[in-house]
Formats: sequence, structure tokens, C-alpha cells
Amino acid sequence: MFELHQVGKNTYYINYPVKVGVYRVRDDEVYLIDSGNDKSAGRRILKKVLEENGWTLRGIINTHSNADHIGGNAYLQQQTKCRIFTTGVEAAFTNYPILEPSFLYGGYPFKEFRDKFLLAQPSDAEDIANPDFPGELEIIPLPGHFFDMIGIRTPDDIVFLGDCVSSQAVLERYHICFIYDIAGYLETLDKVESMEAALFIPSHTEAVEDIRPLVKINREKVHEVTSKILRLLQRPMSFEILLKHLFTEFDISMTYDQYALIGNTVRSYLAWLKDTGKIEASFEENVMIWRVKEDLR
Repeated sequence: MFELHQVGKNTYYINYPVKVGVYRVRDDEVYLIDSGNDKSAGRRILKKVLEENGWTLRGIINTHSNADHIGGNAYLQQQTKCRIFTTGVEAAFTNYPILEPSFLYGGYPFKEFRDKFLLAQPSDAEDIANPDFPGELEIIPLPGHFFDMIGIRTPDDIVFLGDCVSSQAVLERYHICFIYDIAGYLETLDKVESMEAALFIPSHTEAVEDIRPLVKINREKVHEVTSKILRLLQRPMSFEILLKHLFTEFDISMTYDQYALIGNTVRSYLAWLKDTGKIEASFEENVMIWRVKEDLR
């Protein structure tokens, strides 16, 4: 699966496990929106899309810095000397990608966390505030999934959404999809639900004209996970025991990657629920124990 689809006068996307946007600023010059998950993706983009269409790569715009979105950066930048633009914290993670597995693991990541799925190669990224960023592209802040994630609207009214929604199939399989900031994510879903566009292109599912049904499914899954956590915490337990119960009840197989991604997300749920006064934490025999607040049981 590696096909170039034209969806506007100057807007295209590459149908790949992580969709890569292409915006043509001139007949022979383009920007990419994300770059695929690894060097191989970058090489295929260069050979099968750029060279076959006679396009010069002026730059890459990363919606966020997860390894599957910046994995082709280093190869493409080395081969074409293109510039890379992204936002705030995402630029730091793109320049120093060891930050992603370190953040997910919570310390120096052992070797199973330093694979290409979590650790991209470094590339030289600049902030989108740079005056050389293509001004005809609208930047849409979409925080929640990751620190400073953005979407991009092209002049063809095509909106690239990054990872702010997951597919129904993924939600039914994994239930707990990676989210950094639960409150920010829900606010972003509200924002996306009210948006209009000729076409919406999420990174990991099909392009759609109406994004609202998919937003609804993602919001409902957040509330389902929240309800399950609150039910489980009627009985006080540590984070590790809570994680075990969630994996068991959702029938998820524990792997290093799932431990990092889902474990990190469950911690984000706990932070959100504590900050909103629904749960509390205390230390018992030097173990942090989580529970629903007594007046809410």
C-alpha cells in the first residue's frame, strides 16, 4: 500500500500506514505533511513520489513528533537538504528523538524501547513561527494526543488531522489509544467536531468528508475507559495492579510497546481524574495507592 491520491488542485496524500500529505506550492516544488515511519518510508517517498513526479522537496511539516510521523525526516533531509517545520515541544522531540522513549518509559529507555517504533533518527527541525513557513497553509492547534500537535488546512480546504482521532477498528482492538493530555484531547475533539472542510485526512484511518461520527466514537471511548478506571478504583490499588486489570478486561496483550504507550496513557487518565477531584492518591507501605474519593463512592 503506497499510492498517491490527488484530493485537491494542489493537495495530495500518500496512502500508507501513516498517511503523508503532499502540498504542491509550484508545479515542481512540494511540502510534505509528515514523513512516514522510518528510513524506508522516506526512501519510497523520494523515489516513488518526488522523483517520479519531477517534484523538488522544499520542506516537511510534522504534525507532531511521534516516531511514526517523523521517521522519514532524517533520510529525506539528508538527500534533499529540505527544511523541517513543527511546533514548540514537538521541535525539541524531533531534534532529540531519544526524548520520546525516555518520556514514555519515565527514565533511560532499555533497548526494547529504542527501536524504530519509538525512536526515530534525529533531524534538524525549526519552529513554524519561522517567517519562511509557507503562509498559505493554515496551522490548526490540536493538543491532547501529544504536546503541541497541529493539523494543517491547505488552500484546497483539505485538513490533515494528525492523530487526533483513531479508527473504529483500532479503538475496538486496543480501547486505550495513546493520549498525553485527556482534558486537552477532549477539547480538541470538540473543536474538530465543529470544523468544516472539503475533506478530513486523519493519519491512521480513511479520509472522510464528515468527521463527526469518528469524533463521537473517540469521545465515547474516552468516557468508557474513564468509567472503567473509576469502577476499578472503588477498590484501592497501585498503578501496576490497575494497569493489569485494564489489560485483562480489555483483552489487550502486554508487550513492551503497549506497556509504554498504554501505561503512559493510564497515568494521564489518573492525573486528569485526580485534578478534577474524582480520585485521590496516598502512600501505603511506600506504595502509591489510587482510589475513588470516599464521597464519590
